Amino acid sequence: MFRQTTDRRVAAFFADGLEECEALVVCDCLFRSGIPVDKVSITDRRAVTSSHEVTVVCDRSITDDDFSFGDYDMLFLPGGMPGTTNLGECTALMGAVREQVVAGRDLAAVCAAPSLLARLGLLEGRHATSNPDFQQMLTDHGATVLQDPVVIDGNLITSKGLGTCVELGLALVRRILSDEAAETLKDQIVYLR
Repeated sequence: MFRQTTDRRVAAFFADGLEECEALVVCDCLFRSGIPVDKVSITDRRAVTSSHEVTVVCDRSITDDDFSFGDYDMLFLPGGMPGTTNLGECTALMGAVREQVVAGRDLAAVCAAPSLLARLGLLEGRHATSNPDFQQMLTDHGATVLQDPVVIDGNLITSKGLGTCVELGLALVRRILSDEAAETLKDQIVYLR
């Protein structure tokens, strides 16, 4: 049962070919903590098929008449291939990502998705991380790459991959709510680290 704990809202963007567990683990952490999170398809179809052929039905689509990127306090980009490529080809989403970061509003990205931030020039002079296969791209675009599971630099939160998504979810709960809320979530999910 969802019990809302904040008015802050998160949009998680789903594209065909995404890494479904990266997306859903983070969404689950937010949901369990009472943070409103919408799964948003970047196409006019609500059903999105992951890189492992798992179909996820989203809550919203960016083509919905009443959809607005501005309704969200944080945007979240999961990784996976070709999901990340598909996110990057969505002009409306990439425009919103740029506006979000430039305005100082929170944006999180994991696995291959931080490479989209690099390509947009949003990581120059910033600390970040990504899947190891994409770290050179981050460096090539001016980022200082760290090997931490989650890297927070101002309004940008990046993470390495599926294996770091619980830590990413905890970091987002901590950022939106509090340290106490993150500790409560650790208990709920039997976090063993």
